[in-house]
Amino acid sequence: MSVVARLQTRLRRFIWPGWATRILGSLSIPGLILATLFFAASLTPSLIPRTDDVQGILSGLSLAAGYGLGVFFHWLWSYLELPEFGERTHNTLVIIAGGGAVLIVLAFLWQATEWQNNIRELMEQDPVDGGFPIRLGLIAAAVFAATLAVGRLFQLLVRFLALRLRRFVPRRLSNVIGVLVAAGVFWAVIDGVILEYGLRTADRSFQQFDVREHPGAEQPTEAFRTGSPASLVSWDQGLGRQGQRFVGQAPDRAAIADFVGDTAQAPLRVYVGLNAAETIEERARLALQEMLRVGAFERSVLVLATPTGRGWVDNRAIQPVEFLHGGDVATVAVQYSYLPSWLSLMAESEYGRETAQAVFAEIYGYWKQLPADARPQLYLYGLSLGALNSERAADLYDVIGDPFTGALWAGPPFRSETWRDIVRQRQPDSPAWLPRFRDSSVVRFTNQENHLDIPGAAWGPMRIVYLQYASDPITFFEPQALYRKPEWMQAPRGPDVSPDLTWYPVITMLQLAVDVAIGDAAPRGYGHVYAAEHYVDAWQAVTATEWPEDDIAWLKRQLAD
Repeated sequence: MSVVARLQTRLRRFIWPGWATRILGSLSIPGLILATLFFAASLTPSLIPRTDDVQGILSGLSLAAGYGLGVFFHWLWSYLELPEFGERTHNTLVIIAGGGAVLIVLAFLWQATEWQNNIRELMEQDPVDGGFPIRLGLIAAAVFAATLAVGRLFQLLVRFLALRLRRFVPRRLSNVIGVLVAAGVFWAVIDGVILEYGLRTADRSFQQFDVREHPGAEQPTEAFRTGSPASLVSWDQGLGRQGQRFVGQAPDRAAIADFVGDTAQAPLRVYVGLNAAETIEERARLALQEMLRVGAFERSVLVLATPTGRGWVDNRAIQPVEFLHGGDVATVAVQYSYLPSWLSLMAESEYGRETAQAVFAEIYGYWKQLPADARPQLYLYGLSLGALNSERAADLYDVIGDPFTGALWAGPPFRSETWRDIVRQRQPDSPAWLPRFRDSSVVRFTNQENHLDIPGAAWGPMRIVYLQYASDPITFFEPQALYRKPEWMQAPRGPDVSPDLTWYPVITMLQLAVDVAIGDAAPRGYGHVYAAEHYVDAWQAVTATEWPEDDIAWLKRQLAD
C-alpha cells in the first residue's frame, strides 16, 4: 500500500473510527423511526399537566417503547429471511434517519412548552418556563439509556442461553427457548425481588406512618366524639393517623349555625382504624357499637363512607352534607388498608371489598330492623378506590326489598364494573364523560357544573349520583387505549380536557398510565382532586334537600376557601 493510501486510510479512521461504524451497524432503522415518532407523540398533552421530570420519564419510556417495537419489526423481517440493505447502505440510512429524528425532536420539544401551557391555562395553573424542554429532554435521554441498557442485558442473556442450547436442539428452537427462559428470569427478578421487596418496604413504611399522630390533631374531650376518653375506639391506637384527621376536621356547631341558624347540631363522625381490632368482622362490630354509643341512628342522615386505600376519607366530601342538613348527620368509616389506593389495588384488591361488605352488612342489618319512620336515611359514599369498594359493598338482591336511600360515588376508578356497565348502556346522544342512563330516575352524573336537573326526568325512591371530572385519569384510563381511541375523546369533549389531546396507538395508553400516577397532583377541581363546592349540588340531589340559590352560592364560597 502506498504512503498516500495509508494516509487516506488513517484519515478515514480518524474522522470515522471503527467503533462508530459498529454503533451505526447495530442501530435499527425502524427502531429509530418509531422511537422518534413515539417521543414526539409523548410530548402532546393528555389529561393532567406534567412537570419536566414527569414528562421526561414519559418521553424516555416512549422512546424505549418505540425503539423496542422497531427492533422487533426488524427482527421479524430478518427472521422471515427477507432481503436487507448492505452495510454501507444501512449506515447511510441510519445517518439520514438520525438527522431527520433530530429535526423532529427539536421541533416537538419547542412545541411542548406551548402544549403544556395550554392545559395549564385550562386548569388555571402557572405556565412552565423556557427551560422546560431542555430539562425534559435530558431526563428522557437518561431514562432511554437506562431502558436500552436493560434491553441489551436481556439480549445478551438470550444469546448466552441460545448458544448453550444449540448443542442439543435446533438453532431456531434454541432461540425461542432462550427468549422464554430469559423472560422468566427477568420476571422472577421483577416480581419476586423488586416488586415483593418494594411492596414489603412500602407496607412497613406506611404502617409506621399510619400510627403517627396527625399533626395538629388533639384528642377530643366531648363524649360524643370518637377517640374521646369515653369512646370505644382509642385515640392512640384505634383511630390511626387518618382517623384522627377525619374526626378532628369535623365542623363545629357554630360553623354550621352560620348557614342554618340555631337549629344546627354538631355532626357525628365515627371512625375505626385498622389497628382497632384484629379481624374485619371485629372492626365492623366495633363500628356499630360506637355508632350506638354516640346515637348515630338517632340522626336524620347516616352516611356509610368507604375510605380510599390508605384509610383517607375526604373531608371536602363530607362537610357539604353536614352543612346542608344542619349537622344532623352521622358518618361512619372503617379502615381496611394504610397503603395508597394504587398499591392497595395491586397488593390487596379484595381486602377492601371484604371490609366494605362486612361493614355494610353489620350496619345495614341493624338499620333495616328499625321502624321505617324512625330511622335515618342511609347513604353510601366513596371516592376513588372507596367508590369501587362502596359499589361492591351492597348486593342489589340483598337490599331490593328494603333499599338504602342513595349513594354518592366520586371519581370511580376505571375498574368499577357497575360504572362501566352504566356508561356502556348510556343514551346514544350523551357523551361518555357525562352519560345519561335510561330515564335518569336512579342514576345521574355531574361534574364541575350541576348537570343533575334533567328536564322531564323524575327521581325514583333510590338516588345514585356519580361525580366525575372529564380530566380524571383514574376514571377514564383504558388499557384498550393501546390500540383504539377511547370514547371520551370523541366530540364533544369535557370542558377540562385539552382540545390538543390526540389519540396515538401505544403512546396514549402510556400517557394515561402516567396521568393515573399523578392524578392527585392536579389542581383542585380537576383530575382526581375533587373540590368541596362540587359536592354541594351532588349531595343536594342525593339527599333531596332544597335550599335557595343564594344560600347554596354562599355555602360553595365558604367551602372553597
